[in-house]
Amino acid sequence: MFGKIRANIPNSITCLNLLSGAIACICTFHLHEPFGSLQGYQWAFIFIGAAAVFDFLDGAMARLLHAYSDLGKELDSLSDLISFGLAPTLLMFNTINAFDPESIFAFAALFIVLFAGLRLAKFNIDDRQTTSFIGLPVPANAIFWIGTVAWIHSYTYPGSIALAILILVLASLMVMPMPMFSLKFSSFDWRTNSRRYILLAGAVIFVILEGLSGLAWTIFLYIAMSAVSPRR
Repeated sequence: MFGKIRANIPNSITCLNLLSGAIACICTFHLHEPFGSLQGYQWAFIFIGAAAVFDFLDGAMARLLHAYSDLGKELDSLSDLISFGLAPTLLMFNTINAFDPESIFAFAALFIVLFAGLRLAKFNIDDRQTTSFIGLPVPANAIFWIGTVAWIHSYTYPGSIALAILILVLASLMVMPMPMFSLKFSSFDWRTNSRRYILLAGAVIFVILEGLSGLAWTIFLYIAMSAVSPRR
């Protein structure tokens, strides 16, 4: 019985990822409504962030407990599609609608979930992505849109056309055959993790200077670093 419980611990954490993503989706339909001390879009940020934490923990727990399963692999991808595909799609769709009501450009946000689904499906059948990625990882895409929406609320709305173009570019990066280095640490050695440490330091600096808007700049840095040196 203990073996069955242990085998399902990673899947239970993955379900928390899925649940967090679903709650984030709901929050996006109440962007500027206050819930406690925060508004709906800020709660969406929190739940997408929580989903990212659970997405990290389920894999770590599976490795720790040696509890790998085909069910877990499929559940992980389905959860990621909701948390990092659909949730940022609705976040951007409702953000554009909030600033530019009934704009046709809001529908460009649908490319996020579409390409996220394609990215995850390709990842599941591609054995070349065990130590590096091909295309922008779906969680990184979601983090970018958190930073973008935070930037909009801190500065100004750049216009629906500009956002639609940005959506198409970032969504396309998820399915482009562009090698990108993995964000996972296999050790803490500087030599093998120098780019990860540089990216982490950049993220800290960006967030200190720009707040959550710095997350978007962090993903830009990740893309640029991968373009220069994609492997490992």
